[in-house]
Amino acid sequence: MKNLVLFCKSYKNDVLRVVELTKSVQKYNTDHIPFYISVPATDIDLFRNKLTGLTYTLIQDEEILQANPKHSIDLMHEMPGNLLQQVIKSEFWRLGLCQNYVMIDSDAYFIKPFAHKDFMYDKETPYTVMHEGRDLLNFAARHGKHKIRNDFMKDRIQGQQRFDRSGRVYDFGPLPIICSSLVWKALDEKYIATRNYSFSNLIQEYPNEMLLYGEALLKYSPVRLMPIEPLFKVFHYKQQYDESKEIGETEEVISQNYLGIIKQSNWDFGLDLIKKKKRIWKSLWMKK
Repeated sequence: MKNLVLFCKSYKNDVLRVVELTKSVQKYNTDHIPFYISVPATDIDLFRNKLTGLTYTLIQDEEILQANPKHSIDLMHEMPGNLLQQVIKSEFWRLGLCQNYVMIDSDAYFIKPFAHKDFMYDKETPYTVMHEGRDLLNFAARHGKHKIRNDFMKDRIQGQQRFDRSGRVYDFGPLPIICSSLVWKALDEKYIATRNYSFSNLIQEYPNEMLLYGEALLKYSPVRLMPIEPLFKVFHYKQQYDESKEIGETEEVISQNYLGIIKQSNWDFGLDLIKKKKRIWKSLWMKK
């Protein structure tokens, strides 16, 4: 069993993003940390073709689902994709491939060298992304985006309440985060099992795998808590990205404080395999 691996859950429309991510891993992975990519069985051939010449290990989503006897393979068709991907990312530990893994999304890429020491405090202790979300909340305050703040606080308070925790509101993302299999196991045995349901049931009730991980770590303390700020600079909105460029935040500048960059695929469509149709103003107005 490896102490640490990188893990990305993806699907066909993000394959071009995964190519860029994998290239960046191959370029900057100084410790040669193993890199696993999980996709639906139907997408395996597409990914193998696009990732030719790169170093990675490809596995099927179905293999991860079946590692939990409480999960049916029918979830691949029955569960909405945005929820299913959270289940698969959070259940990767069950394959027994590693003790810890860096959970990373397809729309991320590294911009400077990285090694074990960036993710692990020592051999037993992963760093935990844990902060108060001030970068995003400051952006929301500057632009009067009150809904961002309200949704941020509401989601995290609900997470705290699930584990009977009071006090400050913390965020445990965005991805990438470092996950310990001991935390997922504690969540499974001490929370999920006592309610006689599965992790997929929990995600349907509360769809935020990062907050579930973080609150479980605080509740059960299966590993030592060593908090860090986010590892990547994340542009949640195009307005954030444009604002960053205006003030001169180049990749070189960003690399002084971050390992990589995420331009979220909900607004950055340039690497979509299947291009989304642009909707004319009239249809958007009618929908509104």
